[in-house]
Amino acid sequence: MQFTEQHEEIRRTVARFVEAEVNPHVEAWEDDEIFPAHELFKKMGDLGLLGINKPEEFGGMGLDYSYAMVMIEELGLISCGGVPMAIGVQTDMATPALARHGSDEVRREFLTPSIAGDYVACLGVSEVGAGSDVASIKTTARKDGDDYVIDGGKMWTTNGVQADWICLLANTSDGPVHKNKTLIAVPMDAPGVTVARKLKKLGMWSSDTAQIFFEDVRVPQRNRIGEEDLGFIYQMQQFQEERLWGAVKSVKGFEGLIAQTIDYTRERQIFGGSVLDNQVVHFRMAELQTEVELLRSLCYRAAEGIVNGEDVTRLASMAKLKAGRLGRELTDACLQYWGGMGYMWESRISRAYRDSRLGSIGGGADEVMLQIISKYMGILPDLRNR
Repeated sequence: MQFTEQHEEIRRTVARFVEAEVNPHVEAWEDDEIFPAHELFKKMGDLGLLGINKPEEFGGMGLDYSYAMVMIEELGLISCGGVPMAIGVQTDMATPALARHGSDEVRREFLTPSIAGDYVACLGVSEVGAGSDVASIKTTARKDGDDYVIDGGKMWTTNGVQADWICLLANTSDGPVHKNKTLIAVPMDAPGVTVARKLKKLGMWSSDTAQIFFEDVRVPQRNRIGEEDLGFIYQMQQFQEERLWGAVKSVKGFEGLIAQTIDYTRERQIFGGSVLDNQVVHFRMAELQTEVELLRSLCYRAAEGIVNGEDVTRLASMAKLKAGRLGRELTDACLQYWGGMGYMWESRISRAYRDSRLGSIGGGADEVMLQIISKYMGILPDLRNR
């Protein structure tokens, strides 16, 4: 991966923004279990950070994915997982399909204000009983005149409490489960949309996560994103950006945890010397740093594939799988060397331990990533063709 001065300027801009506008407030946002998304996103929109690889005609920079990847990587400097995840929903989870397949009218209505930071977006895919198994969703959108009438519910919806619109996946026909779904842009203030509750989670506290119900919600059929009944395919495409986002964002966060653990164990005295003086500790830090560097290389290779117009499903799935598992391994190993302080709620490593657990669940569990990789290896059939 070759970086230009423009890449580096984006990197510096994000680092300055995190230092000035995010990290000083993380402790308060974690305590509140929510952060002011509209306020923060507007500041990011003013800097152009919410549409780096989005079309210029809708407010984006029109740059290729490598520039967006640089921003994602720098979000790892944020001292919690919840805020960067919410940003990722805005840039790489709820808007890619809209930017790629939406009509100009729908993109002007929903994408432009999302890039500007005037709208907060969320993604409505997972349901109770249909998380990683997207084909099993039950939410429906039936036609009535020029409208869709939506009924159902969504679960574990990041940004759902504060969102202005939701990129909703719903069943629009009775056809095969992989060919009967449509993505629809739904305003969250539409009559019949109810944010039932803000969910209390193990980690990612500063990110609001909602359960949402839809009862006779009417939206114009023109709010459809792309073609009808191709929503499953669009969402699978969108998932690749989400999964790669999670892997890329992890890299600098992991490096930061290693660096902080080295600093702490260098100062922590035990049995007449520093904890870091023990070979098992500094060898373990070297092993973990090597793993992080391998993850970075995998992410960069996938990013180059996106830039070159290649199918990166296999690489993105591998990166997501590796990042999730490494997050569990790395935070557990580092916490061990922090000892009692690592077990304290307020420590950074304790927060990372809690936050990182989502990496092997959200956006498709590890087991789903293994299924996808197995299909690309020719071991398993592609069930979507059945």
